[in-house]
Amino acid sequence: MLLHLCTWQEIEAYLERSKGVIVPIGSTEQHGPNGLLGTDAICPEVIARGVGENIGALVAPTLSIGMAQHHLGFAGSVSFRPTTLIAVVRDVVQSLARHGFERCYFLNGHGGNIATVTAAFSEIYADKSFSGGNNRPQMRCKLSSWYMAPEVKRLSAKLFGSSEGSHATPSEVSLTYFAYPEAVKSVSMSPKLAPTGPIYDADDYRSRFPDGRIGSDPTLASVDAGRKLFEAAVVGVARDYEEFLKAS
Repeated sequence: MLLHLCTWQEIEAYLERSKGVIVPIGSTEQHGPNGLLGTDAICPEVIARGVGENIGALVAPTLSIGMAQHHLGFAGSVSFRPTTLIAVVRDVVQSLARHGFERCYFLNGHGGNIATVTAAFSEIYADKSFSGGNNRPQMRCKLSSWYMAPEVKRLSAKLFGSSEGSHATPSEVSLTYFAYPEAVKSVSMSPKLAPTGPIYDADDYRSRFPDGRIGSDPTLASVDAGRKLFEAAVVGVARDYEEFLKAS
């Protein structure tokens, strides 16, 4: 059930049976020579839709720009400042809370979002604490990264082993190829396995990782692997979301 394809009456009816909503969140940033700029948004969006279809969950529009300043050395990358992303997440949650939603599950596709989105949750809880009432805010928020689901981690290790790396991974590239098979790229890369190292500003990133990858070999990506990862992720995320709805 996609929020943007519903009427307001349908959302009111949904709230009669559930107070939960899934918000896919990602980034628009480079993903190496064969990865799509929208990878980190496409992955959680596709998985969230799969979860929604399987268990009848409501899926909000994807937040497709994240905290990705370190990728700005590569053409096409777009980033919010941390303070901007905090404000965006805060406004989205408070809008949903006004309508009666009580559980906001952010399905994440970008590691660079984690600290900032967590800080946004603290701001949301602080708003409630400082405005009076008790110390148990009605709205609960959770951030879960699809690639951390146990089913996904096991499958990624089996499929790609040490070639998975940490950015422009064959897992995430495979998932986007499954979603958009017409966008599959065939690109040779050297070295086959990308270097690893710390992440700072955009210019430093570009000098350390010239083609954008970190520790990965995304030439291993395939549509078939993406299908398997999608199926595993839907199972893991659905379970995690349902547990979140039941938690006090």
